[in-house]
Amino acid sequence: MDFRRFLMAARQHKLVVVVVALVGLGLAIGYTVLVPPMLASRALVELQLPGGSGVDPIQTQVLLGASEPVLSAAGQAVVPAASLTEMERRVAVTSLTPNVLAITGHATTATRAEALANAVAASYLAYIKAHHTSSGVVGGQVVEAATTATGSLSRTRAEYAGLGLLIGLLIGIVTALALSRTDKRLRRRDDIARAIGVPVVASISVRRPSDAVGWARLFETYEPTAVDAWSLRRAFRQLGLPDHQVSGDADTSLTVISLSSDRGALSLGPQVAAFAASLGVQTTLVVGPELDQGVSATLAAACSRTGPASAERPFSTRVAVGADQRPDAAFTVVVTVADYRDPHVRLARRTTATVLAVSTGAVTAEQLARVAVSAASDGRDISGIIVADPDPTDPTTGRLPEQERPVQRRMPTRVTGFTELG
Repeated sequence: MDFRRFLMAARQHKLVVVVVALVGLGLAIGYTVLVPPMLASRALVELQLPGGSGVDPIQTQVLLGASEPVLSAAGQAVVPAASLTEMERRVAVTSLTPNVLAITGHATTATRAEALANAVAASYLAYIKAHHTSSGVVGGQVVEAATTATGSLSRTRAEYAGLGLLIGLLIGIVTALALSRTDKRLRRRDDIARAIGVPVVASISVRRPSDAVGWARLFETYEPTAVDAWSLRRAFRQLGLPDHQVSGDADTSLTVISLSSDRGALSLGPQVAAFAASLGVQTTLVVGPELDQGVSATLAAACSRTGPASAERPFSTRVAVGADQRPDAAFTVVVTVADYRDPHVRLARRTTATVLAVSTGAVTAEQLARVAVSAASDGRDISGIIVADPDPTDPTTGRLPEQERPVQRRMPTRVTGFTELG
């Protein structure tokens, strides 16, 4: 999988990535609450050791400092008292130099860490003093008491939180990649075009009105970006539709079919009609009977709100619900919606061209194939596909390459004679 597909998968399932990352963050924070990070405090004990022994004396004192008698006595000296098991887990004895022991106490608070280290240091000195004959130590003293604990709870918790967030993010991305492999919905324009062998003629961003006011605003104020406008002009020319002002006796029409599960593609037909009207083409938008009655009523209400053409807006879009085009219309856009479960394209009116309106990530190849088969059974050829809201990370165009001509192999010619050289 290339990097573009990797980004596309993360964008497609960004909710999964965010949720898993937040779960990782929450688990990390919860762990620091249940198992708080430790602070460390160190006491240094200087020893006077006899020389001449073949055994390393400081290592013997390390073992003695961590022995059961020393730790048990130290555990009883701290408040509250600590068991031998806790002392073994919370105290570490190491050699700092050949005659200096470092006794480090670990606890969730600075006071407790300091108390553990100082208690073990005092217990150790008391032990070697009481057993000076067997301990092998001439003398010893605390040269640095444990007074300052190192470590930061907030910093440690922040590090755990960052690590948990990073791990959760990685797991979320891996999950998104796994989901993208099982998701059959089409998101790349090339995949959409190959599904039914029909090229993508335009890719534009769409509005998603939800009421009559929104649809009326679309008819009155829709102005595509320069990229979308150029894409629509190219589509008009490719489909044989008017892309400039024409006389009223012209008669061209376009059927825009979308699926009922693809609500984002519903506004493609009205936007095409509004764009044609802005070019100076008298345009009628016909809402097919297959369209949801609520949507049909909303579009009809939007038509009544737009008002007639004016000097500032000499060309307008007329909406007709279940009606035919008006006599003076040069261009008619018929919008129909097919049931995604069992699409049946049955239209009494024949149009100049028929296109499919598809949103990225909303339909599957099987659904598009069913629509194409239904259109073909009704004697209609789908001329192109208009894609709504293409993924910005999609590098494909949806233009099907021309079939390569078969390579004609040069056959050997018949030998008709020989020429003698020399």
